[in-house]
Amino acid sequence: MQVVVVAVLFVVVTWGSSVNGVVDVLDPTCGFTELPFNTSHYQIHKPFDLPVAQRYSFVDGIHDLWVYSTDKPLYNGSTTHPRSEIKIQGHDYSSGVWQFEGQAYVPSGTSGVCITQVFGASNQSTTLAVRVHGGNLTAYSTVIVPGISDRWFRLNVIHDVGAGKVFVHVDGALVYEGADHGGSSHYFKCGVYAQKDMSSYMESRWKEIQIFNKN
Repeated sequence: MQVVVVAVLFVVVTWGSSVNGVVDVLDPTCGFTELPFNTSHYQIHKPFDLPVAQRYSFVDGIHDLWVYSTDKPLYNGSTTHPRSEIKIQGHDYSSGVWQFEGQAYVPSGTSGVCITQVFGASNQSTTLAVRVHGGNLTAYSTVIVPGISDRWFRLNVIHDVGAGKVFVHVDGALVYEGADHGGSSHYFKCGVYAQKDMSSYMESRWKEIQIFNKN
């Protein structure tokens, strides 16, 4: 009996960035330009009656944002739910292709909460809302990554305004692609923004936040 061994040659075409000679083929930022991001490029949205330090901290490079279901809204008289969010400023856009990147951590027990938004749309507030429900990562109500709690993950959100499309990558993998909701001006937010099925306590942590674009 003869055993025939067939050698198959795979040609891998890489498109990622090179770090120490190793190419990351799952880098969604390839081809984008990194924009400046520092304390002048964000502000904290939090309950109107509390100082920032009671719902946000920045220690050892980690942004920690938390909120309770009983907290007040952003503005006095607002009917919106409680939030503690980083609102990206100075990088509003109306055309081109834009990208938010951050390393995120959502502790177990946090649920019914939006952790990332592409703000601005024609007939609603957002073009995209990335949420956590019951430990799962969702795009609005669609589960895109089950079991996301209690671990750091890399989140990349891309908005192609001209194509009217949004994309979500988690740890380099494309997990969601969908149509946007129109609108003439957009910006990114991250943190915790309670939804109608909110848990009593909500928290998310962020590090290595970056903004990119290409035209």
